[in-house]
Amino acid sequence: MFLFGIEHEVAFLNKEGKFADFSHTKFADFNQIIEKLPTYTSDYPQLRVGDAGIKHKRWYIEGFERFADSDKPIDCLPKGIEIRTTIHSNIETVITELSESFRLLRKIAADFGFSPSLTSFNPYNIVFEPQPPLNDYEIRRRQASPEKQTAHIPMLTYGPDLNISVADLSIEGVIDLGRKLTYYSPYIVPFSYSSPFYNGGLWDGLSVRTFIRTGKRPAALVFVQKQDQLINSIPSLTKIARIPAEVGRIEFKACDSCDNFLIYAALLTLLKGLVLDKTLLSRATVPDAVLHQLSAKEAFDNEDIFGNATKVLQAAEVALGDDPDVHYLRPLKVLLAKRKTRSHELIEMFHHVSSIEEVIRQTYQV
Repeated sequence: MFLFGIEHEVAFLNKEGKFADFSHTKFADFNQIIEKLPTYTSDYPQLRVGDAGIKHKRWYIEGFERFADSDKPIDCLPKGIEIRTTIHSNIETVITELSESFRLLRKIAADFGFSPSLTSFNPYNIVFEPQPPLNDYEIRRRQASPEKQTAHIPMLTYGPDLNISVADLSIEGVIDLGRKLTYYSPYIVPFSYSSPFYNGGLWDGLSVRTFIRTGKRPAALVFVQKQDQLINSIPSLTKIARIPAEVGRIEFKACDSCDNFLIYAALLTLLKGLVLDKTLLSRATVPDAVLHQLSAKEAFDNEDIFGNATKVLQAAEVALGDDPDVHYLRPLKVLLAKRKTRSHELIEMFHHVSSIEEVIRQTYQV
């Protein structure tokens, strides 16, 4: 019995055609969009609302929360809007819900001059420094976990959380799967690459997001129930579940954003196959930053990355056997056969139009 969910971060261009990030976009600019989107009361308690109250819908503003002298946020510097699905027992309905939520978001956002645009790393700003600088309370708060200490990195990145859980699996078993996905992450993530832009131009590689993020931030995160089940690591592999629905969940966090949601279906199927697989025996508690950087630069052009990606995909396919979801793997086979990623397409588009905005404007053709 598998359960699935997706959290997908959306970046935008504004009505002037400029990339809408924290440098010139306010919380209120995105909040007017959120206010027009529907609330589904049946979503709760499976979706977490959180202390700030920002996450009260399937859509919410993703950003950097600011505090005065207590855990009550006083502001949020926005980077985009996240869509999250409810929990599903099959992959098809996850993708259907994500597609419908995206269609609604795109429609309402257009009323305010915003259009969704694919990128997985901010194409212009290379650092995020909160203004005004962090106060004493915020500095102390950031020491609470490795992820809070690196909270500036997600303000520059966009990507999904691909969520999977398996009924009746022990916490030890779930943590083992988290370590498995962490080890094989450098060979999984190239299927999603979509961040070839950096500092206003082309980057020398295919995923700036992976190059900068993974290693400092987790590849996979496992939600446990009790304090004594936590594993001490930097970055974290384990985290205390905040609501009962999170217990035993694995969030695979290392992929770039995809504007073709069938790639998400393929990646969830790949994760499902890797959960079932018994042949891939390597494990890692923390991601191999150097290997992720090699993967980010060269992807399938690198023989080690290509060979292991092939091995991982084949192992998942064999483990799935006659599972009806196995057909979702087809797009990954195509990418592997061509040794191409979405970043290759974006780079080619850039060579034709010489404008990052024009390239990302042409994404999300769904």
